Amino acid sequence: MASATVTSKGQITIPAKVRSALGLNAGDRVEFVEIEKGKFAVIPATRSIRELEGRFYDSRRKPVSIEEMNAAIRRDAARSR
Repeated sequence: MASATVTSKGQITIPAKVRSALGLNAGDRVEFVEIEKGKFAVIPATRSIRELEGRFYDSRRKPVSIEEMNAAIRRDAARSR
């Protein structure tokens, strides 16, 4: 079993065996997903944004223009003040 020590700054070094199994390289990001209270899974967050293409497509929705997006941002920002 691979293990690591937490530093005083809350950092750990992921053991080489684990990095290799997860396909992680220097600069890659990981996510810590709570799978139950007190247990977390370490998930590589290395996917390309391109993999999301078409995932949220809904043929019933009308496309929104940049102007409409900007107006919605301004409206919501004004409400949050």
